[in-house]
Amino acid sequence: MERNAAIAGLTLATTTLQGRFRELIEKVAADAGPVVLLIDEYDKPLVDFLNDPDRLEANRSVMKSFYSVLKGRDEHIRLLFVTGVSRFSRVSIFSDLNNLEDITIDRNFHALVGITQAELETVFAAEIESLSGEYTDILRQIKEWYNGYSWGNVGQRLYNPFSLLNLMKGRTFMNYWFTTGTPTFLLEQLKKRKLSDMDSVEISLNALADFNTDRLNMASLLFQTGCLTIKALEGQLCTLGYPNREVRQSLLDGLLDIYRESDVTDSLSLVTSLRKSLASGDVGRAVAVLNSLIGDIPYDYWNADKESIFTIITVLSFKLAGVDAYTEVHSSKGRCDVLVRTDDYIYVIEIKLDGTAQEALAQVLRQDYLQPYGGDKRKKLAIGISFSSAARKVAEYLVQEVG
Repeated sequence: MERNAAIAGLTLATTTLQGRFRELIEKVAADAGPVVLLIDEYDKPLVDFLNDPDRLEANRSVMKSFYSVLKGRDEHIRLLFVTGVSRFSRVSIFSDLNNLEDITIDRNFHALVGITQAELETVFAAEIESLSGEYTDILRQIKEWYNGYSWGNVGQRLYNPFSLLNLMKGRTFMNYWFTTGTPTFLLEQLKKRKLSDMDSVEISLNALADFNTDRLNMASLLFQTGCLTIKALEGQLCTLGYPNREVRQSLLDGLLDIYRESDVTDSLSLVTSLRKSLASGDVGRAVAVLNSLIGDIPYDYWNADKESIFTIITVLSFKLAGVDAYTEVHSSKGRCDVLVRTDDYIYVIEIKLDGTAQEALAQVLRQDYLQPYGGDKRKKLAIGISFSSAARKVAEYLVQEVG
């Protein structure tokens, strides 16, 4: 408040934060006319303390009092523009202000932030031409890495400006935006709820705006933090998904590291080998990579009889490897633990903790989990895997081709 007052050539007489805000607005308006208020990341004092409820509520109380100054100041304010992660309508800070308009999912403002395809090809024409000498099909690669954001107008996808600028400067495809601040709290919350993949989750527009700190809606929170975006919109029902390769790869890699709780967090290098193994049908090599991924899992995990943890780690590894992977896939006779599809193979995997590979494989065959893919020309492999809590690795595995 003091700094802004000094810029305006004013001296503030009041001593409270709320009073100084009111005095600053009124004095500047009296001197120069109605003011424009630009408030960026208004909710940072909340988002930074989602895992500290007492501090969060204390901050919320201060902010509610501070922003209450805006009520009844219409003659002093020409424009108020607020940005943040959480949507203000659910944070109980602006609840007294009924003249604010939420433009988060307003098609009239869809391209207000982000870069359109036309803007990319026009503004960065020289940089794109230069990059095309180093990369083939450069526009496709840029789109795959950094495009995909939508806030209601699903027909027009937007690029992440931060990532684009860094690409043009660094001339290398990397996860620029995600590395600015790893969302550890989000990853921990996903792990706490045993969630491994939020792609294609469905949610109502009303729930999308939810910001209940006592009962976090993870799909809503991931959307509000830019980890998910609107892929499809039908009436009031949204289908959310990862906007692009940058976010998908970064989020899955971070989540896999959180589940592994390993001091060695370079999961990405391991899954590169996993992708090659699955593409070539080399099950033995794929199992060896899985052993590397789970080898550093804390001892307590192995004694917790949490078979689901190992299923989640397996699925996350496959997804991070860039193959189609699904968990708990239903068929007419039950549901398999893991389904993986590559260009040439379909794998159905059943996982047992301290069971036998024969027991796991028998379940796949008995329940006929591969039956729905009988007409598919790809080679179909049934796999039974047994994790050993004593040896802390894959104790054994069995493979049988089906069909």
